Amino acid sequence: MVIVGNFMADAVKGRDLSAWSAGLRKGIRMHRQIDSYTDNHPLTMKGRERLREHCGKYAGVALDLFYDHVIASRWEELRDEPLPDFTRRMYALLESHAHLMPARTQHMLPYMVRNDWLTSYARIDGIARALNGLAARVPAGELLLGAENVLQEHQAEFAEECLLFLPDLKNHLARIDA
Repeated sequence: MVIVGNFMADAVKGRDLSAWSAGLRKGIRMHRQIDSYTDNHPLTMKGRERLREHCGKYAGVALDLFYDHVIASRWEELRDEPLPDFTRRMYALLESHAHLMPARTQHMLPYMVRNDWLTSYARIDGIARALNGLAARVPAGELLLGAENVLQEHQAEFAEECLLFLPDLKNHLARIDA
């Protein structure tokens, strides 16, 4: 349930999480802790600054997608389970618990599965598609259009920052979960 809570956390507003089960609450809190830690980490601040001119207030959103790209494109270096197997397992888990999710997340999930977003993040065109989708859904979203070009131009820097950041994040989560 923690994975499901983590997945749906962006659609859950407010501090009162009493409407959610303990596992979902833990996942929502974990997601929020990840966001907070990421927002304040020196490595991610460098990446966001690199994106600020192009993406403005959405620099952090684009950076999250760029880190997803790094993780997906280097999956074999980071995990033993093949990416397609992992994504199938995650989609099955999320779909089997969709009834527990906020309506916004329930609505988005079939598109995610059908278009295999998690695997597509390994490719620049997959990131471009995700950026275009976000741009259509948020106010002033046009700032996100074309941000994949910034990723291509600075791919080595984003990859280095992400790969240095991930162990820090893992250690942070281990400390707060202990």
